[in-house]
Amino acid sequence: MLRIVLIALGLALAAPAAAQGLFDDNEARRRIEVLRGQLNEQQKATDERLAKIESALSGASDRSAILELASQIESLRGEIARMRGQVEVLANQAEVAERRQKDLYLDIDTRLRKLEQASEQAAAAAAAEKPAAAAPSPQEVSDAETKAYQAALDQFKIGNYALAVAAMQNFLAAYPASTLAPNAQYWVGMAHSGQRDYKAAIAAQRKLLATWPESQKAPDALLSIASAQETMGDRRAAQKTLEEVIAKYPDSSAAASAKQRLAAAGKR
Repeated sequence: MLRIVLIALGLALAAPAAAQGLFDDNEARRRIEVLRGQLNEQQKATDERLAKIESALSGASDRSAILELASQIESLRGEIARMRGQVEVLANQAEVAERRQKDLYLDIDTRLRKLEQASEQAAAAAAAEKPAAAAPSPQEVSDAETKAYQAALDQFKIGNYALAVAAMQNFLAAYPASTLAPNAQYWVGMAHSGQRDYKAAIAAQRKLLATWPESQKAPDALLSIASAQETMGDRRAAQKTLEEVIAKYPDSSAAASAKQRLAAAGKR
């Protein structure tokens, strides 16, 4: 019986180490640490009980003592099973968080490609329509603006999110009236999401909505807010935000994505 207890304890103590490798989400790490502390406490308590069991075994001679020891062993098994159940729950939560993160980055990549294609098409159309001797319009983007914006966007593309935030904020400070300003603010929010600072990401996108509510990036900003809310585990808020995207910008590509997400959430 004592051997069974020791094997079961070994499995329970190995579970947190295996679970630790499954998560890279901050909240999952915190929960694992809490569970590890609980398991450490449980181990101490179990060691004490094992010492008592060994002492009792050395002097046990009647059936009632053996039955008492068997009861204690079953109790230990139940506690170990409960701890392993908690580890499985955390593993499932981490898997869901990882899946949401992958969906978020897939959405970022898709929208980045669409933005680049739209910018190229708009530039080509503007070049074709512009008279040869026309004076520059105050709303046109200067070469300096374009270079500063592109340099900041390049930092985002290669995953230097902290540098992307700083570069986009510098762009906004230097060119607050630029037609690229809403886009820069949007990528500030997306770069915060890349750093998993979802509260800062939501704040950045809300600033875009407050400052440039008619911008083409406004529906994308709302969709980004919904993604951050869902990743943080606030599904109710995310659902309301997705519904807001559809209500305010029904003809946008963001609204189409919002409808797909709501439909997928309804199937869960």
